[in-house]
Amino acid sequence: LRGSKSFTAALTTEAERNGHGLAYKSVSVGHLEAPPLSPSRLSLGRASSTATSTAAPEQGRPRDYLVLAMFSCFCPVWPINIVALVFSIMSRNSGQQGDLDGARRLGRMARLLSIVSIVLGTIIIVLYIALSVRGKISF
Repeated sequence: LRGSKSFTAALTTEAERNGHGLAYKSVSVGHLEAPPLSPSRLSLGRASSTATSTAAPEQGRPRDYLVLAMFSCFCPVWPINIVALVFSIMSRNSGQQGDLDGARRLGRMARLLSIVSIVLGTIIIVLYIALSVRGKISF
């Protein structure tokens, strides 16, 4: 084949186009090497939890904040605290099934909703007591 110069030029433009900038080398079929993936060649799909984890894996189960969610059920903000309880139970179930990242995510959401419920419930109770003391609301 005499077209090796055009073949090399095509490979050079392909290397420039895909961002590698490295020339391909010829090797036997048994010794093929995969070219390194550039950021443009990475999958756009969801990565696995082990690939996205930058910190060392934590030991033990993630917290599900079930006690905090049950405590928030005593506050008068019923839709929020019930959803916090559901998220807490889902976090516990995910942790038992081995999905630690999902359990952490659901646990954080349960904690957030529980805290919001407790804060809003405390504000509602304080306002109710303050207005009833002034005589505007009767029991």
